[in-house]
Amino acid sequence: MRVEQLIKFLSVAEKLKCNTRHSKTSSGRPESVAEHSWRLSLFAMLCADEYPDLDMNKVVRMCIIHDLGEAITGDVPSFEKTETNEMTEKEAWDALLAMLPDPYASEFAALCAEMEAKQTPEAKLYKALDNMEAVLSHNEASLDSWIPLEYELNLTYGEENAAWSPYTQALRAHLAAQTKQKIQSSEVEHATQNG
Repeated sequence: MRVEQLIKFLSVAEKLKCNTRHSKTSSGRPESVAEHSWRLSLFAMLCADEYPDLDMNKVVRMCIIHDLGEAITGDVPSFEKTETNEMTEKEAWDALLAMLPDPYASEFAALCAEMEAKQTPEAKLYKALDNMEAVLSHNEASLDSWIPLEYELNLTYGEENAAWSPYTQALRAHLAAQTKQKIQSSEVEHATQNG
């Protein structure tokens, strides 16, 4: 890839460090899209021993690139995302691919199609971990950063995507238990303070 082309693409991708997500970090500041993608990639790497028959390099690549369109569109929380938002993100994704030469453009397009179809074990694992990284982030954030619907959503978000594998089911169950404990601890603390 030509140096100028590489730098131009990376300069657009840099916006993932600037664009924030709905969730907060454990220190209370807004989480960037890049931070989510980084930890999701680490999450996938650390699950490799559970999936010896999967192409984990492909899974990690999916995790790295899955939110590239948000460099242009910004993040829209899943519970607010509309078909229009999805179309806009697809157009942004296509614009980014147009900036890349082959084989990168073809590889990214193929990975995107595989992620969207969610038919391969690699795509299923990527999607399950993507959902669970968001739940984990919410569990780590202060409850006062949650909006009311998240008390239920954090218990159920991504269940359908975790259902394909016993390991992702166990991860999801652990995160749900963590969410319940967080909510219960907060309720006890609130009752003690007011009671």
